[in-house]
Amino acid sequence: MAEFVLVAGAWLGGWAWDEVVPRLRAAGHGAHPVTLSGLAERRGVPAGQETHVQDIVDVVERGDLREVVVVGHSYSGIPAGQAAERIGGRLKRAVFVDSNVPADGEAFTSRWPEDRVAALTASGFWPPLTAEDYAGQGLTEEQIARIVGGSTPHPAASLTEPAVLARPLGELPATYLKCLLDGDEPSPDVAELLTGESWELVELDTGHWPMFSQPAELARILLEAA
Repeated sequence: MAEFVLVAGAWLGGWAWDEVVPRLRAAGHGAHPVTLSGLAERRGVPAGQETHVQDIVDVVERGDLREVVVVGHSYSGIPAGQAAERIGGRLKRAVFVDSNVPADGEAFTSRWPEDRVAALTASGFWPPLTAEDYAGQGLTEEQIARIVGGSTPHPAASLTEPAVLARPLGELPATYLKCLLDGDEPSPDVAELLTGESWELVELDTGHWPMFSQPAELARILLEAA
């Protein structure tokens, strides 16, 4: 039995996995949706990048979980990748869902223009997307309304603080899920990781938020990865 630790991307909480979790549990596995500090029901809790990594590690350690599949979506691939490294022998596999991946010493905003980073830091939060931003991602109007209605501002410090890795990310056993409506090819850093023996690529013909647009297919891919 695998234990899935599920972390959604920016602005979202554990609620984003509501249509995926029952499918994983019905297959006989554990499923643990994570709400990162500062988001959703944990809004107002101070949070940097290290805080988000520890949020994920804490779920594993508190539950004494083994055979862990850490799933990071979008932004959360960065803390999820670091957490996957830190839990050591408890890890079965990491799954990156159309996500960023951590690089030692690099932050989510490392390639942003300086003025944009400065504005983000000054405001303290990254505001959620609007409904129009979700066009072309395979989502119904109802699904978009659900995402927009549940989103909360994302804490800036988690985006500007650098990742810390003790060893090359390519050494982790990992699956990268590329959602094709969000671009045909993985980013160059992910493409390089996929050249190694430990990483595999899976593609899904949907947009960047498959837990909403195709939850059954996403659950199937997660089960196959485990």
